[in-house]
Amino acid sequence: MKESDRINKISQKIIIVNKNGEILTIRRSSTAPSRPGFWDLPGGDLEFGEDLKDGIIREVKEETGLDIDTPTLLDVFSAFNDRNEFWVTICYFSKVEKTEVKLSFEHDSFKWIHPKEFQKLKVSPKNKRFVQTFINTFDK
Repeated sequence: MKESDRINKISQKIIIVNKNGEILTIRRSSTAPSRPGFWDLPGGDLEFGEDLKDGIIREVKEETGLDIDTPTLLDVFSAFNDRNEFWVTICYFSKVEKTEVKLSFEHDSFKWIHPKEFQKLKVSPKNKRFVQTFINTFDK
C-alpha cells in the first residue's frame, strides 16, 4: 500500500470531572461498531475542517447532553489500528458543574467514578493511558 492510500483520522476524547473529583465514563452500546460493551470517555471523530475545541464541545453535547466551555489539552496519542488506519487521538479534560447526563443512542449506561476505578473497567488501552496521564497530573 502506498503512503498516499493510507487513511489518516483524528479523534478526540475528554475526561469530564465533577465537583467531587469523579470522572464520567459511558458504556458503548451492544451495536457500537467497535468495542461494544466497553466503558469509554466521551468524544468522537473530528469533522473535516472543524475547530478542535468546537469538535470536542459538540461531541460532549451529542453523547452526554453536558455543556463544557473550557476543554484543556491533556495528551495526544497516535497509532495504526487493525485496519491499517492511522489515528491521532487528542485528549482533553474539563470540569463541570451540572452533571445530569442524557446519553445518545451510541451508549447505554454511564457512571461517575474515581479515576483509579476507571482503570479497573473494561476499557481501551488508549483510554487507560489518558486516564493514567490525568491521575499522574492531577490526582496525586
